[in-house]
Amino acid sequence: MRSFYFNNEQNLHLGLLILRIGIGIMFILHGAPKVLGGPEAWEKIGGNMTYLDINFGFVFWGFMAAMSEFAGGILIVIGLFFTPACILLLFTMIVATITHLAGGDGFVTASHAIESGILFFSLIFIGPGKYSLSKIFEKRV
Repeated sequence: MRSFYFNNEQNLHLGLLILRIGIGIMFILHGAPKVLGGPEAWEKIGGNMTYLDINFGFVFWGFMAAMSEFAGGILIVIGLFFTPACILLLFTMIVATITHLAGGDGFVTASHAIESGILFFSLIFIGPGKYSLSKIFEKRV
């Protein structure tokens, strides 16, 4: 009996492309309001670093978190600088998970950050697939 899905390399890369586009767009949309929120929003976001016992540079940390979601989403969609983007997003999701759990929000609220963290950790090992800008540049070099 033939399997429901077609088990071949082309579909693997197509699946990775669909995953990258979907997750990337969601993180672009999730990060854009944070980036556009300006220094006040960045300071509030960066203030979550106190859960890691880091008590300085809140505006910087908040800006980095917002940019990792927004720019990281763009990089994931296009498949360029894919691994660094996944590493930054993984770190952001770890901090988000710690913030939700330490802040008393509970597992249900933290689950989005946990799931996203697992996804980005996995993508570090999987890579962007052949339908990505990094593969196009790789072929030219």
